[in-house]
Amino acid sequence: MRFMMPKEKNLKKVDWEVSQKTIDLVNAYSEYTDYTENEVVEYFLSQIQEDKRFRTWAMKKRNNKKLLKLLELDKPQDGGNPVE
Repeated sequence: MRFMMPKEKNLKKVDWEVSQKTIDLVNAYSEYTDYTENEVVEYFLSQIQEDKRFRTWAMKKRNNKKLLKLLELDKPQDGGNPVE
């Protein structure tokens, strides 16, 4: 069973451009799931964290402390170096 997580309240408006197709898909998925469009976008964008190639790239990037913290790669596992 997956437990519900508290809603993120640290929200900021962004100024991004996306295609009309993407807007329509998010709108339809929102209607289908009964989540808001914001919640749908937040959920799918959070899945970026699971991209193993992105995580490997982040480990190699210079000045990456903030990114590693976002990806939760800043904590050593088993007493060793951080891993993906």
